Amino acid sequence: MTIRIGVIGTGAIGADHARRITQTLSGGQVVAVNDVNRAQAEAVVARLGLDAKVYDNGHELIQAADVDAVLVTSWGPTHEEFVLSAIKAGKYVFCEKPLATTARGCLNIVEAEVAAGQRLVQVGFMRPYDKGYQLLKQAIDNNQIGEPLMVHCAHRNPTVPDSYVTSMAIVDTAIHELDVLRWLLDDDYKTVQVVYPKRTRHRFEHLADPQIVLIETQKGVRIDLEIFVNCQYGYDIQCSVVGETGVANLPEPQSLLLRTEAKLATNILTDWKQRFIEAYDIELQDFIKGIEQQQLSGPTAWDGYAAAVAADACVLAQESGQIEPVVMAERPTFYNK
Repeated sequence: MTIRIGVIGTGAIGADHARRITQTLSGGQVVAVNDVNRAQAEAVVARLGLDAKVYDNGHELIQAADVDAVLVTSWGPTHEEFVLSAIKAGKYVFCEKPLATTARGCLNIVEAEVAAGQRLVQVGFMRPYDKGYQLLKQAIDNNQIGEPLMVHCAHRNPTVPDSYVTSMAIVDTAIHELDVLRWLLDDDYKTVQVVYPKRTRHRFEHLADPQIVLIETQKGVRIDLEIFVNCQYGYDIQCSVVGETGVANLPEPQSLLLRTEAKLATNILTDWKQRFIEAYDIELQDFIKGIEQQQLSGPTAWDGYAAAVAADACVLAQESGQIEPVVMAERPTFYNK
């Protein structure tokens, strides 16, 4: 069985997903593509040698009889309408983050999926598919460090473009931690606060960098998350879970250890796509497998909603300087399956 997939949005991540489906993964075939820039979509088809139709309209792609599932990798503000369209058409849909640009938009998707009576949506949060995070999860679930008490995290980028503004530290960068930490701790958030340390001279005038997000979970775990997007030295993801009887640290990516020129050193990655390249492969393979088995198992629309609610609270905390509550709707029993 080959799952026929349509890709809406052929920018960097959309083109890369089309590549991995075509060249790396099994069970899927890209048969349709769409982008607001038709020439870009045509270039991806030609570069990958796809036997795929180029559509001028994403909704027409979704309705196409030869499309079984849809990847939404377009501009963020378009995600909600395309995901809702796919649900209405009864088709599986993988949506890159954000699921929608507002928590209300995410909740619209949750309600539509619940009304459909079948899990059709998977959100593109890849961290739970990373082997390092899975090892952390196993250590916590197997009680190897006792009950978690604190989590120390860092999300560092070497640089960002000057179009990057203060709120993007939450909605574009920390959003991955806001998702994966709920999964890691099997917990929801109670309050958030954002504080600003001394600012780096490498930032832009319109950007507060670095930032620290302080989170309290419903179970009482305290999380501190450093977001530093002009750290200069590399792309560096850190996570340390402190439990009652031990500490579990996120493993570093595999790297050659060199002894040379009187130095002991390893290389640090600078590209986020390389840091999580295997996780991206695994998550999309899991999506294809879920369609084959008619049972998706990856991050849900509810996870997308929960991350959006937390992000909204963090952005409010950036502006207010206060501790802000994280208030979520009641979780539908649908997502307990």
